[in-house]
Amino acid sequence: MTLFKKAEMTSAYLKMGIYGEAGSGKTFTASQIAKGLSLLIGGKSGKKPPVMFLDTETGATWVRPIFEQAGIEFLSHSTRAFKDLKASVIEAQGAGAILIVDSMTHFWEEIRTAYLARKRERKPHAKLELPDWNIIKPEWGTFTSLYLNAKAHIILCGRAGNVYEFQDKDDDSNRKELITVGTRMAAEKGMGYEPNVLVEMTAQQIVGRDKHKTIVRTATVLKDRSDVLDGMQFQDPTFENFLPHIQRLNLGGDHMGFDDSRTSEDIFPADAEGRDTSSVRRAIVIEDAKELLIKHIPGMSNADKTRKGDLVRKHFGCNWVELENLMPLDQLKLGLISLRLELEPAPPIAALEIDDEIPDFGTPPPNDKPRARVRAGSAATLKDQLVGSLAVTPEAAE
Repeated sequence: MTLFKKAEMTSAYLKMGIYGEAGSGKTFTASQIAKGLSLLIGGKSGKKPPVMFLDTETGATWVRPIFEQAGIEFLSHSTRAFKDLKASVIEAQGAGAILIVDSMTHFWEEIRTAYLARKRERKPHAKLELPDWNIIKPEWGTFTSLYLNAKAHIILCGRAGNVYEFQDKDDDSNRKELITVGTRMAAEKGMGYEPNVLVEMTAQQIVGRDKHKTIVRTATVLKDRSDVLDGMQFQDPTFENFLPHIQRLNLGGDHMGFDDSRTSEDIFPADAEGRDTSSVRRAIVIEDAKELLIKHIPGMSNADKTRKGDLVRKHFGCNWVELENLMPLDQLKLGLISLRLELEPAPPIAALEIDDEIPDFGTPPPNDKPRARVRAGSAATLKDQLVGSLAVTPEAAE
């Protein structure tokens, strides 16, 4: 198959993240962007898409007039359940709506709390431990996949969390101190990587000459994959500030986040414990070949060593070092069959079931050829059986 094709613009929907401290303007800014986007789409299609607000902080109550005054249908639902977060994306996509989620921080807290509550049903004083994250994080990942692939405009809001780092102290004590080196959205730590445009909101109090205090809210674009807004700052931001990014989207066109239908599961062994058994099976075949040679040529004279080497090259097509370290399992099996037929010829009617001596450590993939049952007989008959049942080429069968 061919993995690559000509690159196209396949992001047709706004995937935006906004985070900041309390009062920094996250909810208001998200609402202004959603309103402007609805009006923009409505101006082109003649129908303004509704706005859905998944609310964990009662913020929907206060921004409702923004949409009512613009004649935009506004729907809300109050919840902090992670399962509702996933359901909201599916519902918004089905309704052709713009979705605001406020706040992602609560959903991240809820999924951890829900998992711990279920764990404590079995062990009352249990705490979250390292293995638990192997369950929680993949479940959270089902949302991020849904978010990126959904055919819906989605704006995620979240609280700001500090990023800490240990650094050496300046007092020559060789000790370290924990300091704040930045901020991020207070959710699963990889959440900030998912939106195509990520904005940090901050608020600053300004005292005028008349002692009058005002709040200036600033949006800093930390990431913009279109690169038209990256690093820019806007005071009291509006929809128009972010319009250059939206204009880069393939609005109304096809959308492809990423292909989550392809996985690498088939590269791992199928046995229950996940062991890679190919090396074990190779070792078994090699040991069988070694025992067969020792059984029929037990001596260590130069003549015996030469004969063993000749047999290995004849039936495996290489020397012993290459056989032991490089030869694939299927070729090893064929060489063992051929070697045994020469050293232990059986009556023509006797069955020789070499492959059954090799333990099966896992269920073979559906496309695997059935195990061969090779009967001793003429060279021509053996060749036909190898080509037919093991799917080897006539040249290899020779």
